[in-house]
Amino acid sequence: MFAEIDKKKKIIAEKRPLPKNTLKSIREKLFLDWTYNSNAIEGNTLTLSETKVVLEDGITIGGKTLKEHLEVVNHKEAIIYMEDIIKENQSLSERQIKNIHYLILKGIDDQNAGRYRKEKVVISGAEHTPPDPIIVPGRMEELINWYHETGQKLHTVERAAKLHTDFVRIHPFIDGNGRTARLLLNFELIKDGYPVAIIKNEDRVKYYQSLDRAHVTENYDDFIELVAKALNRSLDLYLKLID
Repeated sequence: MFAEIDKKKKIIAEKRPLPKNTLKSIREKLFLDWTYNSNAIEGNTLTLSETKVVLEDGITIGGKTLKEHLEVVNHKEAIIYMEDIIKENQSLSERQIKNIHYLILKGIDDQNAGRYRKEKVVISGAEHTPPDPIIVPGRMEELINWYHETGQKLHTVERAAKLHTDFVRIHPFIDGNGRTARLLLNFELIKDGYPVAIIKNEDRVKYYQSLDRAHVTENYDDFIELVAKALNRSLDLYLKLID
């Protein structure tokens, strides 16, 4: 699975530098698809074309809530922040994760944006119950330590998938955990030269089931496979356009 991904990555790397306009169009398509699907998974009702209009033209869509519009704009800002972290070659930290989360919830829930939860929560439809809020800071510290130590021994795709999964397991924020987790997933992929892996809204059931399985059984295989398939779609898009 990883060999196929790395073979495609190598082919793309050998074609660089890619044509400027081709690269720009791929980036715009992937980041639009990413924003649309990540928000749709969480219940945002803006369509792909409506998301494009909000992102590119700043036009509001009649009949849609302010919250739904902010989710689109905020996601774009969080991506830009994430890219800046990568360009500056910064190491991942709790502060950066809180900043990403702040951008996700800015103007939607300013009271909780960028702050670990102070309340107990349950996840609808899941067997796993997130830890009590009092131990969330400790669990997040452990996650970052794992990422910088044991996590670095893993293939990038496996590390990115486990970072996402274990972040969601902790569920450190009241809201916005899913969007933040998918940003962290792609932070890790982009940092190591891969394109983004877009979890499709139509795969939402598989997505949640594979996460819950990992949380309950410690078996990450289903989720890693889901991420690998998503990444392959993006790699295939590059290969199609640069062939």
